[in-house]
Amino acid sequence: MKAMVFAAGYGQRLLPLTERVPKALVPVAGRPMIEYPLLLLRHYGIREVVINLHHLGEMIEAYLGDGKKLGLEIAYSGERELLDTGGGLLKAKSFLEGGRFIAINSDILIDIPLHQLIAFHSEQAAPATLVVRPDELADQYGAIETSGDHRVRRFLGHRASENESAGALTKYMFTGVQILEPEIFQIMEADSTCNSGKFSITRITYAGMLTRGAKLCGFPYHGYWQDLGTFERINEAEQNLASGEIKLHYLT
Repeated sequence: MKAMVFAAGYGQRLLPLTERVPKALVPVAGRPMIEYPLLLLRHYGIREVVINLHHLGEMIEAYLGDGKKLGLEIAYSGERELLDTGGGLLKAKSFLEGGRFIAINSDILIDIPLHQLIAFHSEQAAPATLVVRPDELADQYGAIETSGDHRVRRFLGHRASENESAGALTKYMFTGVQILEPEIFQIMEADSTCNSGKFSITRITYAGMLTRGAKLCGFPYHGYWQDLGTFERINEAEQNLASGEIKLHYLT
């Protein structure tokens, strides 16, 4: 398998630091935040990785190089303008389209057992599986609702086709981790909204799949997860790691 790590953002909530340091290189407990998803991938034998770049991207490339120091093979996909997640994936299509792949945000800490996610995705036989987690603020930030068979039935206000009885739904939030089949590129390219090149895979592609009745699955994850988008959240993560309250299994 291959993977894509999203690292093109400006990191506006981390200003003024991110005026001179790309968000992906902001340190968290002694290492740049982007190293955490990279080491997670390596732990499960996923060594071919593409990283999208925009804001201060040359600094990320200079730091990581070809990936050998981390035991990886890293390629880069530069974006002259931010293309969002869907546009970023489409631009990296030539690297990713050979088979199933994982996409993960660079600004999260997650202790997910990827082998379980991969097995779950294989059983579901869906074009895409989103890793989702319970959160009491799901309605505030964007709920993803799944039925008992783990199919996404409601997503950011969009509903699946109503010709099926889904039963009771469970609310989750997206973690920033997803596993996709190469057919996702055909789905994206068929949507005229995506022809401009800049679009969100969640708000455009997945919403469209849902309303058309395409299968979209959610993998429920109940382990440690932390967003690293603000100084407060970085500090919280550092405290958790320093106290030993959280031990990321892929760092041992």
